[in-house]
Amino acid sequence: MPHDLLIRGASVIDGTGREPFIADVAIEGDRIVAIGDLDDADARETVDATGLILTPGFIDVHTHDDTNVIRTPQMLPKLSQGVTTVVVGNCGISASPVRLAGEVPDPMNLLGRAEDFRYPTFAAYAEAIEQAQPSVNVAALIGHTSLRSQVMDRFDRAASDDEIAAMREQLETALAEGAVGMSSGLAYRNAYHAPTAEMNALVEAVGRAGGVYTTHLRDEFAGLPEAMDEAFATAAHGQAPLVISHLKCAGAGNWGNAPRALAKLDDAALSHGVHCDCYPYTAGSSTLDLGQVTDEIDIFITWSDPHPAMARQSLKTIAEQWKLSLMDAARRLQPAGAVYHNMSEADMRLVLSHPLSMIGSDGLPNDPHPHPRLWGAFPRVLAHYSRDLKLLPLTEAVRKMTGLSAANFGLTDRGEIRVGAFADLVLFDLDALEDTATYTAPIARASGIERVIVNGVVSYRQGEASDPRAGRLLRRDVRLSPAPSRIHP
Repeated sequence: MPHDLLIRGASVIDGTGREPFIADVAIEGDRIVAIGDLDDADARETVDATGLILTPGFIDVHTHDDTNVIRTPQMLPKLSQGVTTVVVGNCGISASPVRLAGEVPDPMNLLGRAEDFRYPTFAAYAEAIEQAQPSVNVAALIGHTSLRSQVMDRFDRAASDDEIAAMREQLETALAEGAVGMSSGLAYRNAYHAPTAEMNALVEAVGRAGGVYTTHLRDEFAGLPEAMDEAFATAAHGQAPLVISHLKCAGAGNWGNAPRALAKLDDAALSHGVHCDCYPYTAGSSTLDLGQVTDEIDIFITWSDPHPAMARQSLKTIAEQWKLSLMDAARRLQPAGAVYHNMSEADMRLVLSHPLSMIGSDGLPNDPHPHPRLWGAFPRVLAHYSRDLKLLPLTEAVRKMTGLSAANFGLTDRGEIRVGAFADLVLFDLDALEDTATYTAPIARASGIERVIVNGVVSYRQGEASDPRAGRLLRRDVRLSPAPSRIHP
C-alpha cells in the first residue's frame, strides 16, 4: 500500500544534534514509518525536498497562547514560523483552572478579558482545546498566579495554610488530568508576596506528579543571582526539574552579567535537572510595570486601556506631551502594555548559545502591536544567529527548539525525526529563510518556510495555512526526572 506522504531527498536535521543527512521520509497516519533511501516507495502525496532542510516541528516552550488556541485556532503567528507545538501557561498565568467575573488581575490580562477565563478545571480547558482543534499541539502548565486568583481575596500577602491547601488540591487535580507542570511569575506584584513556604508546597505537588516547574524569576535585574538561587532551592525541595523562563540580565546596570548567571546555571545542573529558555531579541514585552520604568532604556507603549490613542509611541514622548514625569505618565496609562529595550546583545547571545537553553518566543498574541518575537523568533535563531552570524551550528539551533524541548517537557515521541515518532515536521529553504517581523511592523510571516506538517497533516504550505487543522492537546504521560542535566557536547 502507498504511504500517505513521502518527502524525498531532504537534508534531515533530526533534532538530536547529530549531523545532517540526506534521506527520504515516509509518513502514514500521524507517524513517521520509514527513513532512508525509499526509491521503491509510493505515496498518495510526494514532496520533492531536494535542496531543502527537514527538521522536527519547532516546540515553542514559552507562550501565552492559552486562550488563542481556542479563540483563534488557526494559530498563524506560530504555524507560519514552523511551530507545531506550544507550551502555554507560562509566567504564573494560565487560563485554567480559572473562572473570573470581575476585573482580570495583572498580568493575567495578557491572556484576555474576564469572559475568556471560563475553565474552572483543567479538564474543561482540555475539552475546549479538543473541540477547537487548533492547528498546533498544546501542552499546558498551570499558573501559580491563576491558582492564587481562585482562593485569595487579595494578592499583597502570603497565602494562608488553608489557601495553600486549596491551591494544591486544584493543582494536583490538573496534573492528574494531564497538565505538564506549574509555572510561577514571582516578579509580578500579584505573586511577589508568595514566600518560600507557599512555593515549596506547590512545587512538591509538581515533583510528586512527575511534572516540570518553570519560573519567571522574582528578580531579573540586580537581584538575579539571589532569584536564581531561590528557584534552584524551590525545585530541589520539590524534586521537580526546573526551567528558568527567558533568562536575561535586565536593566542597563545589569548588562555584562550573563557569564555569572550561566555559571550559576551550570553549577546547579550538576546536581539537579535545570534548563532555561530565551528569545533572540534584546527587548522584552509585558504589561506596563512601574518597577521597570526608568530613563535608562527606551520603553514603547503598545496599548493602554484608559488612553488608547497614546499607544504606539515611547513613554518618554507621552510624558513630554502630558508634561509629566515618566512615572506619573506610566501611572496614568495603566493598565497598559509595553516593550522594554532592557538587554544587551552580548548577554543575549551568550544565553542563546548555551547548551542548557531552549527557544521560546514569549510572544503576546493579544497585544495589538506585539513584539516581533510573536511571529519571528524561530526563523530569527536559524537564519540570523546560526546561518548569518555563525553563533551556533544549525544542528544545535534545531536541537534547542525540538529534541531538547520535548525531553524537558515530557512530550513523548515529539521533537525528533525517527521511525515511530509523530510526524510533526518543518521543511524550509535555509537560503530564503528570514524573520520579517520588526518592532515597527511586527505582524509579518517569515519567508522560506515551505511546509509545516502537524501529526502527519500538511497544515501550512508556501505561505498559507491549510485545512484540516490537526493539533492536539498533549497530556503529561511520562514522569520527568529531577536528575542532573546532561550538558550536550
